[in-house]
Amino acid sequence: MSQFFRQASTLTLLLISASAILGGTQANPQDQEESSRQIVLDRFNKARPAADITAGVGGTRTGVKPPVYRRTGQIRLPGGRKPATASSEEIGVTVWRLRPSQSGDTGGRVLVRDGLKESEWTPERIEAATPLNIGDRVRLTIESPRPGFLYIIDREQYADGSFGEPMMIFPTLRTRGGDNRVAPGKLIDIPAQEDQYSYFTAQPTGNRRDQVAEVLTIILVSQALPLQIGEQPLKIANTQVAGWEKIWGGTTERLELIDGAGRTWTNEEKLAGAAKSRQLTQAGPPPQTVYRVARKAGGPLLVTVPLRYAR
Repeated sequence: MSQFFRQASTLTLLLISASAILGGTQANPQDQEESSRQIVLDRFNKARPAADITAGVGGTRTGVKPPVYRRTGQIRLPGGRKPATASSEEIGVTVWRLRPSQSGDTGGRVLVRDGLKESEWTPERIEAATPLNIGDRVRLTIESPRPGFLYIIDREQYADGSFGEPMMIFPTLRTRGGDNRVAPGKLIDIPAQEDQYSYFTAQPTGNRRDQVAEVLTIILVSQALPLQIGEQPLKIANTQVAGWEKIWGGTTERLELIDGAGRTWTNEEKLAGAAKSRQLTQAGPPPQTVYRVARKAGGPLLVTVPLRYAR
């Protein structure tokens, strides 16, 4: 496990590259218009609770415009396997990079500890493909538009394409007491806000100098997996990860929120990601990056997303 996640697991901090599992909703004809690079997504905000009693039919608050995303390309599974269904599932991932807070900043702040000194830093959104610099302080938020159980596996990736040992870094008993349930509007912050250090420091492992990325496999399933969760990240066999990829993976496209990069962490998002959280409402900020996977509606979903280091 990399230095990045070794620090995280020791302090209940987990995540940075994403691989996701979920299950389904029927594809919208508008979403299938491959000629358009802009996609209107309303699945996340429609699934959240209404903001107030002005909610209209179906619980959607009137006057709330759905967010607009742009396609950033497709990712096919190894071997070029094509999707067997027109259905798709989605999961939202927001990567935050911290910067020193400024007097005009609003919203949530993170305390950064440097020895005995503490200072306030502001999380800013970045697109998933943004390279990380050594020393960057990073957080991650995950949102599912349906109920389920979330799992995250971390692997180091090297220049020759090989991977390090898979480690399940979420859930652990040291984060949320092992509670890995997700629901619409419930944000999962990695690291947790309650952790002593609520951020990761990007740092490749000292074992190999040719590490190019952290790759997370994020899994969301309807029923909890039969795994023995403990205080520390759980070692997972390579064959097990390969098996999950084979049966739960699918052709994936990445969608980025237009004009989302650079937005700062809001108080709404902070409250929705806290341990005893309230749900983010339909009017709340949408996820920065949405991974859409070609999967049968209602089934598990798996996506692999690398967060790469700048050269």
